[in-house]
Amino acid sequence: MQKPFIVGITGGSASGKTTFLKKLLASFRPEDICLISQDNYYHSRELQTTDANGVINFDLPSCINAHEYAEDIMKIGRGETFTRKEYTFNNPNVVPKDLEFRPAPIVVVEGIFVFYFEEVAKLLDLKVYIDAKEYVKLHRRILRDKVERGYDLDDVLYRYTHHVAPTYEKYIKPFKNDADIIIPNNNQFERGLEVLVSFLNTKIEK
Repeated sequence: MQKPFIVGITGGSASGKTTFLKKLLASFRPEDICLISQDNYYHSRELQTTDANGVINFDLPSCINAHEYAEDIMKIGRGETFTRKEYTFNNPNVVPKDLEFRPAPIVVVEGIFVFYFEEVAKLLDLKVYIDAKEYVKLHRRILRDKVERGYDLDDVLYRYTHHVAPTYEKYIKPFKNDADIIIPNNNQFERGLEVLVSFLNTKIEK
C-alpha cells in the first residue's frame, strides 16, 4: 500500500471546517480518504480546566490528548488500523460508538490545535487553514450552539468571549502563516475546495 499523504486542516471555531470537511470527504471514494478528528481525543470531563467562574474551558490545548492523537496518526502512516471511542460532547444520552480508522491514500487530520501541537504538526505533508472573519464566526457559533445544541445565548457569548476568542488569538491565529493553503470561508469555499481536491487526486495511485 502507498504511504498516506497526510493533510492537516485547521481554523478558528465556527470557521466552517465541518461543512468543508463533509464536502471534501464526499469528493473521494471512502477507501481513498480517512478522517481523524481532534474531537475524539478530548480528556474526560473531570480532567478539564475551569476558569475563574468555575466554567469548564473546552478550548485549551490541555483539553486534548495530543500524544495519543499523534500516536494514532503514526499508526495510520504505518498502514495500521486502529479503533477509538467516539467523543459525544459529554452528552449523557448518547452511547459512544467504537470508531474504526483504516489506512487510506489520503489522511485528513482535523482540529483547532493540529498546527499548534508539535507532535502532530511534524507529521503533516500539507497544511490547510480555513479562514473567516470574526463576526462571521460569532454568528455561526451562536446558530450552532443555540439552535443545534440548545445552549443559552448568554452561555454562548460568555464562552466565545472568555474561551473561544482568547484561544484563537493565542493558539490558532499565530500558526496561520504556517499554512500551505489558506481558504477564505466568509461566504463560500467551493473554489478553494476544488483546488485542494484536484491536488489530492494526484496523490492517489491509479
